[in-house]
Amino acid sequence: SQPEYIKKNLKESLASTCGVVVFHEQVIEIIATLTGCTLAEADEARRALGDKEGKESTKLWFFPKVLARGYSTFIARRCWEVLEAFASFGFCKAHAAAFALPTYQSAWLKAHHPAAFLAGVLTHDPGMYPKRLILDDARQFGIAVLPLDVNCSDDVYRIERVGSYDEPPPEVLGRAPRPAPAPDLPDGRAYGIRLSLADVKGISDTEIARILAARPFHSLTDLWQRGRISRPIAERLVLAGGLDAIYGIGSPVPVRRRGTATRRDLLLQVLELERWRRSTDKAVRAASPRRSTTTSTHLPADTDPRALAAAQSQGAKPVGPVTAVQLTLDLDDTPALTESSGLPEMSGAERVRAELEILGLDVSHHVVDFYAPLLRELDVCWSRDLLHRRTRSELLVAGVKVATQTPPIRSGRRVVFLTLDDGTGPVDATFFEDAQGPYAATLFHSWLLVVRGVLRRTGPKGVSLRATGCWELPMLHEIWQQQGIEAVYDQMRLLPAGFEHVSGMVDEHAVHGAAESSSTRPVMARPPAYDTGPTPIVQGGDGAGPTAGGMGRRRVLVHTSGYKQSPYSDIRPAGEDSKSVPRKLWHRSPGSAG
Repeated sequence: SQPEYIKKNLKESLASTCGVVVFHEQVIEIIATLTGCTLAEADEARRALGDKEGKESTKLWFFPKVLARGYSTFIARRCWEVLEAFASFGFCKAHAAAFALPTYQSAWLKAHHPAAFLAGVLTHDPGMYPKRLILDDARQFGIAVLPLDVNCSDDVYRIERVGSYDEPPPEVLGRAPRPAPAPDLPDGRAYGIRLSLADVKGISDTEIARILAARPFHSLTDLWQRGRISRPIAERLVLAGGLDAIYGIGSPVPVRRRGTATRRDLLLQVLELERWRRSTDKAVRAASPRRSTTTSTHLPADTDPRALAAAQSQGAKPVGPVTAVQLTLDLDDTPALTESSGLPEMSGAERVRAELEILGLDVSHHVVDFYAPLLRELDVCWSRDLLHRRTRSELLVAGVKVATQTPPIRSGRRVVFLTLDDGTGPVDATFFEDAQGPYAATLFHSWLLVVRGVLRRTGPKGVSLRATGCWELPMLHEIWQQQGIEAVYDQMRLLPAGFEHVSGMVDEHAVHGAAESSSTRPVMARPPAYDTGPTPIVQGGDGAGPTAGGMGRRRVLVHTSGYKQSPYSDIRPAGEDSKSVPRKLWHRSPGSAG
């Protein structure tokens, strides 16, 4: 069918979008054509459409102008309805075009070359979403995530062609047989994405350049001598699995064959190599204390071996010491790994913890995999199954926190949008103010969550979850291990202390205080459960705040749950906090503390 136009003189402005008003420029042209004003005046009128008062004043200006130019009341009313509707949804044409082209290009690349596209996204910063979620996206396409390897990893993410996906691969490669992707997803099973050396925590560009220039390596000692890396980087490469392929270290097993090296053995060797380096340097300094720095056999720490190689090949004579780009003569005077120490291999959980700490990625296993037995007993709904659940059904979801966003809302009320990753895809949940109070501290300061909510279908493939509560997954897992599933259900039925009698009415300051706090420490806020009267004021102090009665009317801390705590008490238990995370794994909007 042919597009319809309200007036023929508007066809020139609307022909490119088949008669539909889409862009700001079209609104400006329509207003200028109908009223006879200049484009600058029309732009001012368009801007005024964005708020209620401006819309009313523009309407009072618009109708007389249009009627004065001979248009009928019907035409004026029809055009105003179009302009009024545009106020709620519209784009600048240049802005839309700037987004449309890369969006089309990205969609084409993701459909036809998913591995190469995702490797490029990982290399050049994924933007809002963390890298671990991009890697999880790759797994959904059947792309193998290849582990860190000092002989294969580069300074960027690379793709590698892998063997047949249905054949069990060598366990040392870190690849497992991959299920076929969903029918509506690209099939990327022919390729794998190799992790980058640049993701190793604390590694410098110079150290990466030395590794790339000196490899391949046949042992940790070889890497230590020719790669000239520091001890912390050597330890992190070992813990992250960068030398597993050299020593044939595969999946963690309780007992290994006699003489088989483990990552713990390699950590001990790093210590021996550091001792050897110190003793050698000390002996060199003692033997030649007045040696000139120009004849030293050690290169400065910030020397790029690629630059040295280029200078050596292009110069008329040798330029300085160039040992960093030449093979060394192994005199067998460095410590070597001769036999296993008998230490057990790192468990799967220890490996993932090290990967998160060093790379910020869970490579060998998804974090949620370790909680799978509990989640099965809780009948948690996975992301891939949400589309098959009925609308308005209450269910549980769980996963790693990916993002929290608190955009400004016209009503002024705070709404928190949470995204979780459960290994099968992202799950979105919305916390309105009635659910934020009792769970604000958990929502903003924990990274592994179980969320309860009511499902709502928003389209053929769209679902949303209105959250009604959330809990720390590690805490529930500990209760489950010690007391069983019934104790977990009992814990989830309880409201945090101070909110048992609130009946959904949550103090605004308590919610905002928990949100704005950047740590798990309490804030100066008073939930309504403890609002028994006017708050006493501290005289001569550094500000007003809740105080305790009795001797001296001392200042107290009131948690977001309503719990009162002395500022001098330390009730933190020994060991790591269950909320702690090795590295920040999620995105948060500027208005969100989590």
